[in-house]
Amino acid sequence: MPTARNAKGVDIIAYSADASQFVGIQVKALSKRSAVPLGTSLEKFMGNYWIIINKLASAPEVFVLLPSEVKAGAHLAGKDDKAAYWLEAKEYEKTEFKDAWHRIGGGA
Repeated sequence: MPTARNAKGVDIIAYSADASQFVGIQVKALSKRSAVPLGTSLEKFMGNYWIIINKLASAPEVFVLLPSEVKAGAHLAGKDDKAAYWLEAKEYEKTEFKDAWHRIGGGA
């Protein structure tokens, strides 16, 4: 089931086969190709990995990033108390991120 709105915390917790290791995964799902809203601060990112899925309504594409990569690609838009950070599609749609499930690992 998709997550509802902007609930606090990671969206998925994945464990290794023997449950000795786990990772937190933040998921951002977009109905079309668009920027990812990141909020007013880059200091409170959660998760070990970020999965961005765009074009949900037509032909879904998946991108796997580290939080540091999301922060590096983020930009601030707006003025004063209306300013917020965004990750533009051109920043997450890089070849090294597309379908990069190997970055998370196989659970062994």
